[in-house]
Amino acid sequence: MKLPRTLRLDPSDRFVFDRAAEPGEWAVSGAFVFADLDPATLSHKARVAMRSGFLGIESLGWSTLAEVAEGDFDTVAAQLATQLRAHFGAPDDEAALAAAQDEVNFAASLCDLPLGTVIAVQRTTTPEGLQERFRTLQPRTAGGPPVFALIQTDEEDPDHIDLTTLLGNSE
Repeated sequence: MKLPRTLRLDPSDRFVFDRAAEPGEWAVSGAFVFADLDPATLSHKARVAMRSGFLGIESLGWSTLAEVAEGDFDTVAAQLATQLRAHFGAPDDEAALAAAQDEVNFAASLCDLPLGTVIAVQRTTTPEGLQERFRTLQPRTAGGPPVFALIQTDEEDPDHIDLTTLLGNSE
């Protein structure tokens, strides 16, 4: 089965998220983490995760990008169920596994693409809740620009780093 794995093309995730996922972790959308939170109360880095992060299942860290890879549904769902029980208040193992299977099924639905395809997420807050939009990123040509450029700004927030994506996007 095709499932998303976290991908780190450069060190930027370590700067923009409170906790960055390790490269190669199985991932899910992670929107459930923010379901009952008020975006206005989140730290800057948590808002970045809410807007553009995939949740790495093993570390519960965030990744800006994921890639389509072959994986075992049952193993990934069991890993997520363990995390849901330990860190997100699932009432019992059965409920945790059911919720994990739903999340992994959704993650798998994003992966009806060739292996190695890179996926990014963009979330916005609407009156109905979080809205997610996923896009694929095309590989750059040899000798092309870097994937990301770090741009320093005069922002007063010392954690603020502006990332400019230089990859071509397809909708």
